[in-house]
Amino acid sequence: MSEDTTSPTVPPQTSTGVSAWWRALSIFLALLVFIGWAFSASMYEQFKAQIHHLEAKLVEIPQVREVSVLLDDAQAPAMLLTYDPKNQKLQVQRLNNVKEGREQALHVWAIAEDDTPRMLGVLTNKYKTQQLDVPTPAIEGARSLAISVENKDRGPDKGKPQQPWLFKGWLVQKAI
Repeated sequence: MSEDTTSPTVPPQTSTGVSAWWRALSIFLALLVFIGWAFSASMYEQFKAQIHHLEAKLVEIPQVREVSVLLDDAQAPAMLLTYDPKNQKLQVQRLNNVKEGREQALHVWAIAEDDTPRMLGVLTNKYKTQQLDVPTPAIEGARSLAISVENKDRGPDKGKPQQPWLFKGWLVQKAI
């Protein structure tokens, strides 16, 4: 009889630990996730700050509520008037080349429903655009705006213009 000379087979040893490559990969991925989270949190905060900055800027922008295009005798646009009630400013922009004389001044008027004119101010220079300080009650109830040319020294008489309207136009309330 022959003896079995073969020794029992020993199974190969398997490692119970994790490979160094897998460890490095998991650390790298965890680091990548952390950096991505930090980046997105930073972008979110910057986005929030930018929105707050733009909201603050929007509050400062004039909100034009009333608009009027004054027409001359030929029904051509002569002046564009816009009113910002928040800042109580009436901006007057010349659209034509009509200039008043040395002894004359342009007077801006608000005309109410009963055709009663209220003087809003005097255009003191010949620039294309200028602003007048006009309190909101002065423009309330007006249906149109007009401009007359008055003598610089004498001006309007008893709150009414002495000359006929040079330019006139409807006052339109703009939708917000």
